[in-house]
Amino acid sequence: MDNIRWTMNLKGCKGRVLLAPRILAVVLCTAFLLPVAGGCTEAPQRYEMTYLSLFDTVVTIVLYAEGETEAQEMFRAVYDDLARYDALFDIYEEHEGTANLKTVNDNAGKAPVAVEPELLSLLLFGKEVYALTEGRVNIAFGSVLTLWHDARTAGIADPDSAALPERAALEQAAAHTDIEAVVLDEDAGTAYLADPGLRLDVGAIGKGFAAQLACDNARERGVTSMLLNLGGNVCALGTRADGKPWRIEVQDPDDASAALGTVELADASLVTSGGYQRYYTVDGAAYHHIIDPDTLMPADYVKAVTVTHADSGLADAFSTALFNLPYEQGRALAQRNGVSAVWELYDGKIEWLSLVPAE
Repeated sequence: MDNIRWTMNLKGCKGRVLLAPRILAVVLCTAFLLPVAGGCTEAPQRYEMTYLSLFDTVVTIVLYAEGETEAQEMFRAVYDDLARYDALFDIYEEHEGTANLKTVNDNAGKAPVAVEPELLSLLLFGKEVYALTEGRVNIAFGSVLTLWHDARTAGIADPDSAALPERAALEQAAAHTDIEAVVLDEDAGTAYLADPGLRLDVGAIGKGFAAQLACDNARERGVTSMLLNLGGNVCALGTRADGKPWRIEVQDPDDASAALGTVELADASLVTSGGYQRYYTVDGAAYHHIIDPDTLMPADYVKAVTVTHADSGLADAFSTALFNLPYEQGRALAQRNGVSAVWELYDGKIEWLSLVPAE
């Protein structure tokens, strides 16, 4: 892909190329609402802002503007978009004045819920993703994911009492995950869960979908150069002001101070899924948050998968889908869908599809 380029750094990698990022760090000049010094042109200038209050993660926005006032306006517009999506896609808390995912879940088996266009679009996208990923990503999987979320939350709060969800409870919950029970009426603008036991969870697509919406909205407002990092879901709008691609540094999961490589993006997105990003420990074993729909347990096929795609929502979805499959099956799925990906396997091997290390 012409708009994506990888440059791998072999130093410190013990003789092998690794690509197992725990953190996707944007390579930035240091700035906080100030023009970047050293090598940056005066107009347009580069600005950076970080937020800690959205999507339960760290959100970083980098953009170019003619001055601080314009930059502030751009940041505020992107923040307002993301805050809206955060509220709409929330499955845990209600938000006054709007029907969100929690509202839809609370009305399962009762009545259709009138929802905002962005939420309806997300749910329609979720049903499309279910088909594209051949069931590996299912927004109707919330009843199972809730059991794991509750167990993980309790285990982190009290490690001595950490426990796995009961197998019987997982199997019972899995009986309420039929995507066909998610009934969407585009004309009426409603969402209805026909199964009272079904719960929606958009964790595999929500941040990527929100990032893409925010980038699209920014483009419509005239922004031509912006990088949005929504908790590791990286969406690059255009290039830097100098015409060069945005550079994303992939960090060593075993050494936060070491970089494994750099990805160059322009009008593209990058998302990584790995088993060490969110987990808890039971009897000395780590259990992460990406649950295999077949086993109802944390997926254990590959160490990490990094996906690039022109659409951030699809990059998010396929990073989860490929992590939820053995390598060969995942590679075949990626090929069928024109997805570029890199896998790190447990034996240390790196497998590439479309993406290749830069010369």
